[in-house]
Amino acid sequence: MPLLDGTSAPAIDEAAQALAGGELVAFPTETVYGLGARADDDRAVARIFAAKGRPANHPLIVHVDSLVAAARFGDMSADAVQRLAKAFWPGPLTLIVPRHDSMATAAAGGQSSIGLRFPSHPVARTLLAACAERGVHGVAGPSANRFGRISPTLASHVVDEFGAELRVLDGGPCNAGIESTIIDCTDGRATLLRPGVLTSTALER
Repeated sequence: MPLLDGTSAPAIDEAAQALAGGELVAFPTETVYGLGARADDDRAVARIFAAKGRPANHPLIVHVDSLVAAARFGDMSADAVQRLAKAFWPGPLTLIVPRHDSMATAAAGGQSSIGLRFPSHPVARTLLAACAERGVHGVAGPSANRFGRISPTLASHVVDEFGAELRVLDGGPCNAGIESTIIDCTDGRATLLRPGVLTSTALER
C-alpha cells in the first residue's frame, strides 16, 4: 500500500474511514509517528498491541481534537488539568486523568486512568477532525514502532518497521523527535511522569 499524502483531502478521508472501520493507520504528530486505532473499539486497539508486540496492560495515549473530546474519555475537571490543557494544548503534552467507566478500556490497559493528548501537527489535527465527523472521538496512538525499538520520525521509518501493507499518512519529518511529556493528574495535582519537549520551568509556571 503506498504512502498517503497527509496534505491530500482524499487521503485524509481514506485514513479516517479506515480508522472508523477498525483498521490501523499510522499518522504524524509533532513528536513522533503514531500507530493509530479508534480508541473506543477494544478489538481495533488489540491490533495495535499485536502489531507492536506490546503487552496489553501497557496503557496507550489517546489522541483527541479538543478538550470537549477529551472529556468523553476522562474527567478533565481538575484545576491542574484545565490550566495545563489551556497552556499546552494543542501540543506535546499528555495528561493522565481518571477514566470514565466503560470508555477505552483496552487503550487504557485496563487501568482506571487514561492518557489524553491534543496534538498540534496539522495532519494529525485534520485526521482527528475527520474521524470525529465519523463518530470516532479519540484515536489511540502509541509510537509506530515495534515494542522496545526507536520511535519513528519519518513515514519511511514506519514502512520499514511494519511493511507496505499498513496505511501511513505522510506528514513529513516530526519536529520534536521524542515522545510527549506526560503529567499525572489523577489525584488533582500535577506530577511529572515523563519529561519531553516542554521545560520544567514552563510546566511549573
